[in-house]
Amino acid sequence: MALKLSLKPGEKFVLNGAVVQNGDRRGVLVLQNKASVLREKDIMQAEDVNTPGRRIYFPIMMMYLDEAGAAKFHDELALRLTEFMGATRNADILAECVSVSRHVLAREYYKALMAARKIVDYEEKVLDVASSVHRSGDQG
Repeated sequence: MALKLSLKPGEKFVLNGAVVQNGDRRGVLVLQNKASVLREKDIMQAEDVNTPGRRIYFPIMMMYLDEAGAAKFHDELALRLTEFMGATRNADILAECVSVSRHVLAREYYKALMAARKIVDYEEKVLDVASSVHRSGDQG
């Protein structure tokens, strides 16, 4: 099954660990076999790992990009998932945490990464709401 990537001018992506950048025009890349591919928007830098959800996402991303070395990230992920699951009561997000765990155990790292993205998105929404409440309280 081929994977077709439509790329914006200058868009970067990681292909089996190599950072690749599209030229100055839109382009299409067709991968004919299995490869680890992440678009620039899905790549998290180590310095951006500053929230509990991101601490879940990052080791999964590393597992996906370095499947041969995935085992070295398992303990960190297990710790971060346990911490996060102990701190939230949102049933949908808890289900995503379970989904992350199942996908990682099955070595389906891309699927685990997409489930972890939902956790990060949820966390950002909650933090934004909390920040808005805090700001409106400061005005009173």
